[in-house]
Amino acid sequence: MRVLVTRPQPSAAATAARLEALGHEAIVLPMMEAVHQPQAALDALSLPHAAIAITSAEAVRALSAIKDQLAQHLQTPVYCVGTATTDAARALGFRSVIAGPGTGLGLAQRIADTAKSLDHGLAYLAGLPRSPGFETALRQAGIRCRVAEVYRMSPIAHAPETIENLLSSRKPRAVLFYSHETARHFFALDAMATKTAFRDMRLLCLSDHVADAVPRGIGQIAIAAEPNETSLFALL
Repeated sequence: MRVLVTRPQPSAAATAARLEALGHEAIVLPMMEAVHQPQAALDALSLPHAAIAITSAEAVRALSAIKDQLAQHLQTPVYCVGTATTDAARALGFRSVIAGPGTGLGLAQRIADTAKSLDHGLAYLAGLPRSPGFETALRQAGIRCRVAEVYRMSPIAHAPETIENLLSSRKPRAVLFYSHETARHFFALDAMATKTAFRDMRLLCLSDHVADAVPRGIGQIAIAAEPNETSLFALL
């Protein structure tokens, strides 16, 4: 199957390689790119905190530029949203990493259930834009959270003609959407919302929140059973 991958690099390349190993043909067209702001992490980590929370592997990549300055923090408990973020945090050198179930709400619950003492609160290394669910759930659980925006996602200005030509010439049978913002930007491009090319196309979304950004009446929307790539691929 020919599959369009819209997620940012370097994740897009990893997804494409995995698709091709399964016999699919991947078309890589990132909709967003990450702009890292590692100084925000250093500023947040310099203040008292009992643990670190990370809800995106991109936040871990933002720390790579300051890896040599993280030595004193590598023993601090790090709560990660899911498997990919957990693996990235461990690879960077963090030694006390707690994996969450794959969603921000689930991670907040795990923190509330397992954290023995968070007198100094959490240092949350986050991105922009982001879903407010994780922070809201922490606040409802009475857990203090200091947010440091260590990266922001910036839209890539593809010309509408680029998308139109790609869809008409390559004719992907499925599109993978990993974030609400990516899907929103994809369909915000001029003339996208009425494209007949989507009628027979499957629009595969990582979660309900991602699917909310897809205009109704366009293509065949399917949502992964769990918010991870394995479940997303199961829809192919």
